[in-house]
Amino acid sequence: MTEVHGGSDGGWAGRPPGLPAVVPPPSVPLAFLAAAAFGLVACGVALVVASHAASIDPTADPVVAATHLGLLATLSMAVLGALHQFVPVVTQHPLRSVGLARLTFGAWLGATWLLPLGIGWGEEAVVEAGGALAATAIGLVVVNLAPALWSGTGGVTTTGLRFAVGGLVVTGCFGVVYVADRRGSWFDLSGHVVLAHAVVGLFAWLGLAYVAVAEKLLAMFLLSHPPGRRAGRLAVWAIPAGTALASPGVLLGWRPVAVAGAVVLAVGLGAHLVSLAAHLRHRSRRIDLHAWFVVTSAGFLATGAALGAAGAGTIGSDHPEGMALVAAAVAAVGGWLLVTLVGHLHKVVPFIAWSALRARGVRVGREGRPLRFADLYDHTAAGAAYGLVVGGVVAVVAGLASRTPVVTEVGGWLLVATGVTVAVNLASAPLRLLRRATLEAGLGEAAPA
Repeated sequence: MTEVHGGSDGGWAGRPPGLPAVVPPPSVPLAFLAAAAFGLVACGVALVVASHAASIDPTADPVVAATHLGLLATLSMAVLGALHQFVPVVTQHPLRSVGLARLTFGAWLGATWLLPLGIGWGEEAVVEAGGALAATAIGLVVVNLAPALWSGTGGVTTTGLRFAVGGLVVTGCFGVVYVADRRGSWFDLSGHVVLAHAVVGLFAWLGLAYVAVAEKLLAMFLLSHPPGRRAGRLAVWAIPAGTALASPGVLLGWRPVAVAGAVVLAVGLGAHLVSLAAHLRHRSRRIDLHAWFVVTSAGFLATGAALGAAGAGTIGSDHPEGMALVAAAVAAVGGWLLVTLVGHLHKVVPFIAWSALRARGVRVGREGRPLRFADLYDHTAAGAAYGLVVGGVVAVVAGLASRTPVVTEVGGWLLVATGVTVAVNLASAPLRLLRRATLEAGLGEAAPA
């Protein structure tokens, strides 16, 4: 019998045979991931609304609202859902409590909608309520995941996730200061503070979480076993170290420290790309759509680095073209995370849904064959999602860099289409199978009568 460590209610009592005892109920990660799809739709709409403002001032409130919908309601929402599923599997320790996970979801959902809506409408009370909910959610994440993350198991992935949760806490502290100082002048959105905030959120939280998890998921999804794995270890140490130098260097205007941090950060991100290349080179599975998602996302990371280097010297100045390049760099790095997120969802969600369906007694998929992961989404629609999300990110980056509102607007609509396509595609087949199983069970019970 599998031994379960930690809290008494952090696992899934109704799991099917063969699933680890530490795994939480499917409703926990799926709630986060479903909300992330709605967040992407909202982010796309917000980009359409903010496209003209972005061409004039990328730090205007409508643009900041759209950014929060992308980074909080979409990317952070999905990453939090993935961590609630993935951390117990990697560490073999359950969550402290499933109830805390549900409270985290509720608090984060409220925060990720109240914050951007309050910023966009200029309602400071709404912004403050969202900030309070975000701080609450981050505290719940730390309490719920800490026992598993500090269990001493999981290797380089667990190490990276420990740093990433720390990055989430620091990002939250920046956010609290921003909310508290909206009426003041210290947190100047056109100056160094917002960039220091963005560096921590994009790299020490979201980026590092993905890099750490990728060390496990790439090996699993590509069936790869590259030798050594030194590049992965270097990535999960260099990225937080570089951020720890770059962010305060940018914040306080210490240029040598900021440059040193940027160099270390570049080494860490480069090591991640080297690790990705090694997994692709030593794969046992053919290149499929998931691999295209991952490789394309790496291209956006390189694009973001180039744009950031081109615009870095203009931070804190009134140089509009330079500020546009910095905004495009942030969008490109966000695109790195978004494209790989959409690709991984087409692997992770079917796996979670398969377990949930098996627990409900669903054994048969399409054409009467045993239920498979491939039965749980339409592959043509998945290809369409790839085209939509890549086109959307390219258009948003190009629109922001060239200060062309119509291009940014096109990108926003493509992201809306991406969110709708992914949500419908990943939900339709499992719901259809579940309805069919429920109907057959009802007919079976009625047969004796």
